[in-house]
Amino acid sequence: MNQRPASSEYAPYYGTYIQLVPAEGDLIQILEDQLQRTIAFLSGLTEEQGNYRYAEGKWSVKEVIGHITDNERIMSYRLLRIARGDTTPLPGYDQDTLMEGSPFQRCTLAYLLEDFKAVRQATLTLLRSLTEEAWGREGTASDCVISARALACVIIGHELHHLQVLRDRYGIQ
Repeated sequence: MNQRPASSEYAPYYGTYIQLVPAEGDLIQILEDQLQRTIAFLSGLTEEQGNYRYAEGKWSVKEVIGHITDNERIMSYRLLRIARGDTTPLPGYDQDTLMEGSPFQRCTLAYLLEDFKAVRQATLTLLRSLTEEAWGREGTASDCVISARALACVIIGHELHHLQVLRDRYGIQ
């Protein structure tokens, strides 16, 4: 799938993430390449680095990784429902509530990266099964219209956003 979503296919809030997606290239290939780069970027971190928070009350590196994975699970679920033609409105979610109930601080970095990789592989197998028609289907999530193709772009852009935060605020290079 090479076509990017029109601005009418998503709420302005998601534009922050969608604008980070490269303008050219196959979305599935971008996700595959992103998986390899992200694993390489994070796999050299120590557990101490994984527990680092750049300020009090901010998420640790482990929590950021877990959040990226949780978000992909949720966006992929939305994408599945919408791509298959389910028009049932899908609820939003509160990332802070999910973080409060998360086990991420008790997990090793290796486990969190394994989980991320498994979720990404599931996203990729889902996307490979979609027809051209399914990519363009629209539904409602968080009280906003969104297309399957826009959700794929949200997954890509959300990860890019948080990796940049890890570089800028956490000093991970």
